[in-house]
Amino acid sequence: SVLSRYENQITILSDYLEEFPETDEPVWILGRQHHLNTDKSKFLLDISARLWFTYRRKFSPIGGTGPSSDAGWGCMLRCGQMMLAQALICRHLGRDWQWEKHKKQPEEYHRILRCFLDRKDCCYSIHQMAQMGVGEGKSIGEWFGPNTVAQVLKKLALFDEWTSLAVYVSMDNTVVIEDIKKMCWSPPQSSSAAHSSAHLHRSALGRNKNTAGFCTGWKPLLLIIPLRLGINHINPVYIDAFKVRSGWNKCLLKSLAYDQHMDFTRAGNELIYLDPHTTQSFVDWEENGTVDDESFHCQQAPHRMKIMNLDPSVALGFFCKEECDFDNWCSLVQKEILKQQSLRMFELVQKHPPHWPPFIPPTKPEVTTTGA
Repeated sequence: SVLSRYENQITILSDYLEEFPETDEPVWILGRQHHLNTDKSKFLLDISARLWFTYRRKFSPIGGTGPSSDAGWGCMLRCGQMMLAQALICRHLGRDWQWEKHKKQPEEYHRILRCFLDRKDCCYSIHQMAQMGVGEGKSIGEWFGPNTVAQVLKKLALFDEWTSLAVYVSMDNTVVIEDIKKMCWSPPQSSSAAHSSAHLHRSALGRNKNTAGFCTGWKPLLLIIPLRLGINHINPVYIDAFKVRSGWNKCLLKSLAYDQHMDFTRAGNELIYLDPHTTQSFVDWEENGTVDDESFHCQQAPHRMKIMNLDPSVALGFFCKEECDFDNWCSLVQKEILKQQSLRMFELVQKHPPHWPPFIPPTKPEVTTTGA
């Protein structure tokens, strides 16, 4: 255990993390404004509070005989974990929650972190994501794209009864308000359906059972919008959309790109991101259920990049805890994103397009197998 922590610290500190220059322009991190020239420490504290998932090694082989490290192929899966983890933090702890080294954290925090540990019995582990990706046409050990990661998260969230999160992945660059409202207000499953579906991924849900029963109101929404913003490079016409702050940033989680994991900011024409391309050793939970969590938080200045260097294949993630959050997001998108752009990043429509197949809110499949 001591050696593992030592190796993790060496790996983290050996990574080159560029310092931030002094600037009068505010920097935005997930809806929170920071001024680097007056209080850089709060900015770095906000960054370190985000859960940081990277390559890991020495975990149990995926599927029993598969890889025991995701180095070289799991970067997008780790990005998806970071996006979902931020949604869970907002859901259970709130945006104002902060992490500090050696400070006692609430049980909800450790429960969230346990969901993402590299074990086959953890709901959002690299094992579960890789195996769920088989249904999306991806072999275990194969690299995922942003849309594939989004589809995997949507499926895995169905088994997380504790969070009761509705994950909506837009299709054809179109967000349908009617479908989202239908999904987030869908009635709970019957007890028989819930019992039958519990056999699938039973072990993965071990510590995530909902003690309060099924959600009967608005389900908190994780909205993921896969986009293609250019062919080989991002089209400059989309740059202004990335700079919208206020309400856009209020519910913006993170963005998945081909090789980076972004926290959107408004620091000139730059983005701030957490990089998953660091290989650390597997960390398990302790007997009391807590996790040695230092390696899950980036405690140095994060990376920066120009917006124009962003890969054009991305997926934007937004979290709306209440229905009013989603309504406000829709109003903002109509006002500041869609009406001001000749070439739109995506479409927002009220009604389900008549030429599309009917929308059916996803539910846990009724199966009895315990296979992968």
